[in-house]
Amino acid sequence: MNFKIEFDRETDGRWIAEIADLPGVLAYGATRDEAEAAVEALALRVIADRIENEKVGQKSISFATT
Repeated sequence: MNFKIEFDRETDGRWIAEIADLPGVLAYGATRDEAEAAVEALALRVIADRIENEKVGQKSISFATT
């Protein structure tokens, strides 16, 4: 599985990172790096839950930033 992380900056300066292929997987951070780390951690939790519930067959995972 390959996931693209998309970034945006809020007007208050916070960064938001989102993985569109995983609905609801988005996270904020004070910096872009913090947002990236948080969204990757959340994505891994979501994927682990899907694997545990046998909703995912492929288990190779990678992230790419834009």
